[in-house]
Amino acid sequence: MAVVLDDHLVTLTCDSCGDTVAGPRAPSDGEVVWNLVSEHGWSGSPLAAGPHRCAHCTRLGPAAGGVPGGILGIEHLGDVTVVTVAGDVDLDTGDTLRRALRHAADMGGHVVVDLGRTDLIDSTALGLLARAHRNAADRGALLCVAAASPLIRQVLRVTRLDEVFRVAGSRAEALAQLGTADPDTTATSGADT
Repeated sequence: MAVVLDDHLVTLTCDSCGDTVAGPRAPSDGEVVWNLVSEHGWSGSPLAAGPHRCAHCTRLGPAAGGVPGGILGIEHLGDVTVVTVAGDVDLDTGDTLRRALRHAADMGGHVVVDLGRTDLIDSTALGLLARAHRNAADRGALLCVAAASPLIRQVLRVTRLDEVFRVAGSRAEALAQLGTADPDTTATSGADT
């Protein structure tokens, strides 16, 4: 459940990315939050029990397990936004990755692109990663790519993108490079660039 109800205020939290929005609570509505959901372009249940998704995540497509283009989710961990990708990232899925990276930039802070479930990226994805790095640098933030696949790591080496932005072997390593602990694991290890 991603809703906090108090006497005068309703706070919704996006189940996909953690973004929040708050608004006045109508005492007669009980557990109904539809006005706040629709007013801000969110999607999901009209009831407080959820689930609820912010306007950015709604545009990305269905929730985990079925997001078009292989974006499994966007997660906010303090000053880091993690974009988790699965499947091939190519011309057909580039628009979805572009929107996810734009959302991460809108959230501010550092960005981790977790390619741990990806085996293939093409020039479209490489261009998007380079653009996301430039965007992060312009904001005074860092981009780190977590790539377990030897093929992806080789592509990043051959294109010399591993000299442009940080590359790590896992999500935990990427977060460690950015000085953020991964709540999903207690293991952290050194940088792998």
